Amino acid sequence: MQKTNMTTKLTQLLNIKYPIIQAPMFLVSNVAMVTEAMKGGIAGCIPALNYRTLEELRAALKELKANKVEGGSFGFNLIVNKSNIKYKGQLEVICEEGCDFIITSLGSPEETIKQAHKAGIKVFCDVTDLRFAKKVQHLGADAAIAVNSEAGGHRGNLSPEELTSLLRDKLSIPVISAGGVGCKADIDNMISYGAEGVSVGSPFIASVEAGVTDAYKQACVDYGADDIVMTQRISGTPCTVINTPYIQKIGTKESWIESVLTKNKKLKKWVKMIRFTIGMKDTENAAKKVTYKTVWVAGPSIEHTKAILPVKAIIAKLIT
Repeated sequence: MQKTNMTTKLTQLLNIKYPIIQAPMFLVSNVAMVTEAMKGGIAGCIPALNYRTLEELRAALKELKANKVEGGSFGFNLIVNKSNIKYKGQLEVICEEGCDFIITSLGSPEETIKQAHKAGIKVFCDVTDLRFAKKVQHLGADAAIAVNSEAGGHRGNLSPEELTSLLRDKLSIPVISAGGVGCKADIDNMISYGAEGVSVGSPFIASVEAGVTDAYKQACVDYGADDIVMTQRISGTPCTVINTPYIQKIGTKESWIESVLTKNKKLKKWVKMIRFTIGMKDTENAAKKVTYKTVWVAGPSIEHTKAILPVKAIIAKLIT
């Protein structure tokens, strides 16, 4: 079978062979995955929050720099709003050590863009609508990552075609489509909508190198697009998960008491914080341990996941 061999603005920006970013996934992404991504000619990214300390983050940066190969690149994802109390320290360490790019999420990327550009690091910003996309372009972002309605985890509201086409027509910076990619035909579609590349997450959960339980990986094989549901029971914000028996048991809507309390302006922030803390602990336990509380985050692109494979084999499926 013939491989995709295309040059886009994303391949030029990151000096990679194929216009694909292995998306940063909370608890899932790690150095081994990103190293194999680079060997496969794509970019790989890890959430900085996957590291509990700045020392661990620095060690990962050093290891990835040592592992870097021609035709691949690596970056880190930063949550840039006030909920991430580690943000400033993470940004400082990343700029000190250096990487190819940063992906920002959930907040203003202004400070990140300023500091990263001083260090020669490119910045791509997650966006779900045109208004915010124009803001990040004005702030100097190198590309906009269009998080569409097919993305896993916290997703946008517009379809891949609608959001990508809209941003392509209204922005001067490159658009990278995030969500709904599980095979080469999906990549071809995103490129046809005007994307300069794609961000792919869920298909890499069921990789040999992923740092999660075999049960989580196997769930991505056994379940498909029709088994993905939206839940408010994890972070207080709608998030896509696999519809396991446990999810069916607890339901996907906030409880009546949470619903009542969140209507109180003074209590809303605290209720969401408690819900987030509990939900994230369940998510972490499900990803790392054997538990009946199977809260497995994923997107509908697991439809194309038929086996647990090495990262290099998943890349081969995406480009052939």
